[in-house]
Amino acid sequence: MKPPHRESVLSRAARILQAFSQDEPALTVSEIARRTGLHVATASRLVGELVGHGFLSRDEDRRVRIGVRLWELVVRASPTLSLRDAAMPFMEGVHDVVGHHVQLAVLDGEEVLFLERLSAPRSVINYTRVAGRLPLHASSSGLVLLAHGPAALKDRVLTGELAAYTDATPATPAVLRAVLAEVRRQGYAYCPGYVHDDALGIAAPVRGADGTVAAALSVIVPNDRSAQAIVPVVRTAARGVSRALGAAAAPGTPSA
Repeated sequence: MKPPHRESVLSRAARILQAFSQDEPALTVSEIARRTGLHVATASRLVGELVGHGFLSRDEDRRVRIGVRLWELVVRASPTLSLRDAAMPFMEGVHDVVGHHVQLAVLDGEEVLFLERLSAPRSVINYTRVAGRLPLHASSSGLVLLAHGPAALKDRVLTGELAAYTDATPATPAVLRAVLAEVRRQGYAYCPGYVHDDALGIAAPVRGADGTVAAALSVIVPNDRSAQAIVPVVRTAARGVSRALGAAAAPGTPSA
């Protein structure tokens, strides 16, 4: 990857920070240089400055990772904190009932970004994690966010690559359109085996004070017939989070 001509120092620093992932949280300077396309000397100089500001830190073996200072700034200024704070009591209630994964997610570009997840030992398989992402078309949270998202976003997703994780994944434009219409009609997404054959996702929209869909609250449970009984639990919790965020009840929506 070759850096753009006359790229700013800030842009180079941003690419260094973006080189880290949850799977690889610690990198050598050489690995950072290779991932960013920067010369090793340039990467080393910028890493040194970022370490000096606390945005990166060095391990004893000289490997580099995200620093505490950056985490502190993100937590302090994050616009998702109020959403997470409002959702957590309801997520905990759902988790007590369901005993598997309960998740809170938002739209980020053309992916779903997971802000929080509650799990338990021996829960059903789940590929998501906090700060992890999935394509919009494959996950229950993503389908809720896509169904209520802008028309331009739907067009981009429908004309883009639709990866099939299982035979049940809505991986063609025609099938995805039908699924999105069903999500809007029934008010939730019900996704048996979309990402893994053994798992089933159920998600409901969380609305902000302006009435638009701000997030999705979901559960991942075993893919069996008993999952349908969980739908009211998820929808009630999502409405509770919406009210905590200041959203008015939609016409005809039960208050429970």
